[in-house]
Amino acid sequence: MYILGLSAFYHDSAACLLQDGRIIAAAQEERFTRKKHDASFPDQAIAYCLAEAGIIPEQIDQVVFYEKPFLKFERLLETYLAFAPRGFRSFALSVPVWIKDKLFQKSVLTKALSNALGAAIDWQSRLLFSQHHLSHAASAFYPSPFDRAAVLTLDGVGEWTTSSLAVGQGNSLKILKEIHFPHSLGLLYSAFTYYTGFKVNSGEYKVMGLAPYGTPRYADLITEHLVDIAEDGSFQLDMRYFDYATGLTMTTKHFHTLFGGPPRQPEAQITQREMDLAASVQKVTEDIVLKLARNIRNQTGEKNLCLAGGVALNCVANGLLAREGLFDNIWVQPAAGDAGGALGAALAAWHLHLDGERPELAHQDLMQGSYLGPAFSDEDATTALNTCGGIFTRYSESELLARVTIALSAGKAIGWMQGRMEFGPRALGARSILADPRSALMQSQLNLKVKYRESFRPFAPAVLSEHVSEWFEHETDSPYMLFVAPIRESKRHPIRPEDAMQMGLDQLKVPRSVIPAVTHVDYTARLQTVHEETNPKFHALLSRFFDETGCPVLVNTSFNVRGEPIVCTPEQAFKCFMGTELDVLVIGNLLLLKEDQDPTLREPYQDHYELD
Repeated sequence: MYILGLSAFYHDSAACLLQDGRIIAAAQEERFTRKKHDASFPDQAIAYCLAEAGIIPEQIDQVVFYEKPFLKFERLLETYLAFAPRGFRSFALSVPVWIKDKLFQKSVLTKALSNALGAAIDWQSRLLFSQHHLSHAASAFYPSPFDRAAVLTLDGVGEWTTSSLAVGQGNSLKILKEIHFPHSLGLLYSAFTYYTGFKVNSGEYKVMGLAPYGTPRYADLITEHLVDIAEDGSFQLDMRYFDYATGLTMTTKHFHTLFGGPPRQPEAQITQREMDLAASVQKVTEDIVLKLARNIRNQTGEKNLCLAGGVALNCVANGLLAREGLFDNIWVQPAAGDAGGALGAALAAWHLHLDGERPELAHQDLMQGSYLGPAFSDEDATTALNTCGGIFTRYSESELLARVTIALSAGKAIGWMQGRMEFGPRALGARSILADPRSALMQSQLNLKVKYRESFRPFAPAVLSEHVSEWFEHETDSPYMLFVAPIRESKRHPIRPEDAMQMGLDQLKVPRSVIPAVTHVDYTARLQTVHEETNPKFHALLSRFFDETGCPVLVNTSFNVRGEPIVCTPEQAFKCFMGTELDVLVIGNLLLLKEDQDPTLREPYQDHYELD
């Protein structure tokens, strides 16, 4: 049986295909359309999924949408009634859109499926709807390596729910408790994302990255005025300070008065105030997550925990939760946001609607390393690069790895495209930019010359799984780059008294470990453990680099520039290579050197990139 899961019409639309409960393919629409966080119907992602499975549309037995539009519309109406007459302008703008399109989403989806896959099929009879947080919970539990676990989902809002607690066992999944809109940990974090001058629904990770440069001096102000936190972790927001329920922005004048001024304008200089605000909301978020987790452990007695929802991408909170030792094991869905809702919706239909059994569990999860997107052969890449005008050489894998290792050791930045593209927001060694983490200059060089983004943005270390505990205070796997862990004391550099006085972004100038390019100012790193079973070629490269340098770690960041989705195809990889200061491009076993390329093909990104 084939089940197609879909998420769309809010942000990060995606498609996923299951065959008898096994994940065949999954991808975000943005990777094909090149519109970051594309919310449109995922025509191209669907086409890819079917092509990957080698099936025709008639073979799709069920299509499952990740949330229920009628419940969402109910929340919209009840919220406006509760806050009336406040918010009439927002109401007047949004209700016509709902009545025209979203309220009748079953018809919209049926028409879109007919356009994409053929009108001869009765798609309405095959269409099911999951609930938003049930989709998140299903995406967290069913692919996990656990036969039973507690499941915590946290995000902005689905239909009504903003947080949920569930318990999974075998193929069953039961929601035990929910927190409802407008009380939302995700929207609290997004309010500070907006206030510190970043874009909501895409800039939250910037707030998390900025937090280590500040001190949480506003944390008490947040808990005294904005959010009331109970001992079990449940919380309520004081809506006088927030405008998202009925307004057109995230915060009100009361919020601005409380924190001493209006929101920072996008692209304005980042000051110590923004750093302290980021540190403060991060601290409050961590406190709430820990209290929720502690209550879940006590209430359910479960030893395993699964996480999903946008807040589950807060890898700093995840790392703190892991170090608390409340659970024996923690597993986070790598596509924890709305894109992963497509996967969760399909899994919920298979297990809960159709009573399908789970595939046999192994010591690893069922996400296949999250390498669920398109792959391109050396022949495909050769054709594409010839069309683009690229100059390249094809090597054996052994020779290729040797040459890439030499380039990395020489301080070169490498565009690395191998195998199936990752599903979710993280590059995990399939569509990555790689570099030597031992360079004290690499972090700023990659940000300014390759990624064209803010200098404070951190980079992640990819580390051989068998060496992780030697370099980081982390004993378990982190294959999806979703846990932050401290650098081992033995790898740290002592800070001189004069360097300890550095404040704000000046802290970036002080190398803090033997791998400074991936060490945050608080001596932590967002780590990815690399496994031979799921990515043998990336594992082989890291092994070769370790043999040559004694360092089993590489800088791993996503293969894109600011404002652009991660590359999918060889053509996109070549364009990014030629538009940035990348030195080397590797696609499969093909290697390109920047100095060999036609300089007239260069099209610098910094002249026209779209701000994210």
